[in-house]
Amino acid sequence: MSHPHPELGSPPPLPAGGLRVTPLGGLGEIGRNMTVFEYGGRLLIVDCGVLFPEEEQPGIDLILPDFSSIRDRLDDIEGIVLTHGHEDHIGGVPFLLREKPDIPLIGSKLTLALIEAKLQEHRIRPYTLEVAEGNRERIGPFDCEFIAVNHSIPDALAVAIRTPAGMVVHTGDFKMDQLPLDNRLTDLHAFARLSEEGIDLLLTDSTNAEVPGFTPHERDISNVLRQVFAGARKRIIVASFASHVHRIQQILDAAHEYGRRVAFVGRSMVRNMGIARDLGYLKVPPGLVVDVKTLDDLPDHEVVLVCTGSQGEPMAALSRMANRDHQIRIVEGDTVILASSLIPGNENAVYRVINGLTRWGANVVHKGNAKVHVSGHASAGELLYFYNICRPRNLMPVHGEWRHLRANAELGALTGVPHDRIVIAEDGVAVDLIEGKAKISGKVQAGYVYVDGLSVGGVGEPALKDRKILGDEGIISVFVVVDASTGKITGGPHIQARGSGIEDSAFADVIPKITESLERSAQDGVVEPHQLQQLVRRTLGKWVSDTYRRRPMILPVVVEV
Repeated sequence: MSHPHPELGSPPPLPAGGLRVTPLGGLGEIGRNMTVFEYGGRLLIVDCGVLFPEEEQPGIDLILPDFSSIRDRLDDIEGIVLTHGHEDHIGGVPFLLREKPDIPLIGSKLTLALIEAKLQEHRIRPYTLEVAEGNRERIGPFDCEFIAVNHSIPDALAVAIRTPAGMVVHTGDFKMDQLPLDNRLTDLHAFARLSEEGIDLLLTDSTNAEVPGFTPHERDISNVLRQVFAGARKRIIVASFASHVHRIQQILDAAHEYGRRVAFVGRSMVRNMGIARDLGYLKVPPGLVVDVKTLDDLPDHEVVLVCTGSQGEPMAALSRMANRDHQIRIVEGDTVILASSLIPGNENAVYRVINGLTRWGANVVHKGNAKVHVSGHASAGELLYFYNICRPRNLMPVHGEWRHLRANAELGALTGVPHDRIVIAEDGVAVDLIEGKAKISGKVQAGYVYVDGLSVGGVGEPALKDRKILGDEGIISVFVVVDASTGKITGGPHIQARGSGIEDSAFADVIPKITESLERSAQDGVVEPHQLQQLVRRTLGKWVSDTYRRRPMILPVVVEV
């Protein structure tokens, strides 16, 4: 198996007749999925998603793929193929279209409807091409065929990309549920047909490659939900992804059966479910869905609230309910259903929300204590089955952390893919398909780009490090006034601490040390404010470290008069 080396240089120019595949996100992580295909000087992008921040990234709203490697080639992009409508596959599109709004978007009806609604908020009207399974479209030099795959959102598609260099198949996110709620099966016949033609490179979803067996059916959840609804005494609050149409349909069906009304809470949930209903993907009995403002007029045992926040996101509705920071107050006897799996890295945040809800008396039903969610990704048994159908000449696992990618590669090897034709790459690694063989050719920049409010890319790792220090250790500010000509102190030092756990009165012990250091520097002729600030920082920092074993941020201010 070939894999990247940290010392890889920039890839050389692509040889004539070769196809280059460069993932800019989604490898080594769950989210931020984006892959760039290059042939004959033209580019095709598959997906452009976001990654959600973790605890060590305070203040960050979203994490984007790094567009720097294609920024000077935006005119070469033929289009962006969107495999499905989840945020980790479409959430980055508005930020790329800000740089070139006329890049065409290609996707299924529901996927395009979801991204168009999102783009309205950015005041972008995109060029779109709606496709469906079985369609074949020429997009520049890329001959794209679209194949139905089953996932946790309707209308998901895989794409087969034909060029003179060979055929590449990108599965997107998929599983092989044989009893899907919408009766739309993963089209194994189409994959078998592509296999007969010859799949030169297969890019496969790795998320559940470590999970043995087969992913359970979506239908298995319906009976569990009915049991929860039957036993609920007061309100039922369901947290789910805002795009999980299948799960919301099951909630609506259970609510209708048990005589409850449903209200959607949260802007994205209201928007997406409205789109799904208007397009016919969500079947809503008349009178079932009501405005959240009317719930006060209904008895608790007739109420179901559907909101976001199943991953413990700090600003999502469910987290705010757990923190008593939402208009909807959790009370004793409410039932809360977390109808989603845990995205790796979100475990602590989710359990914090569960504990908060339980504290207020809610009965919290989640994947750990009831079967209220099944994954949208193929497990190991399905992947083995899939590889035996596709028989790829080269394999490149995508969409997953390192452990998922390696597990998926091993599955491919078990089915007969030669080890030297399995490429385990990471974000930014260019993989060239030349004369039927896939190999790593170099690496481009593919770091994290942070969205913080209206700032995109303005916050880097140094700023996040400062935020971590502020959050963990606090800040101490020191204010000193010195004579501009002599450097002697004329005012201060005045010291204040915030979040450091040190009382302001304690600094009486270090003020003489700071004064002494400044007086000594004045005698040595040091009067430049920056040098004096560094001196104050070192003196105070050493005292805090020696006395309290802490390392707060120290902000010295030296003013000349």
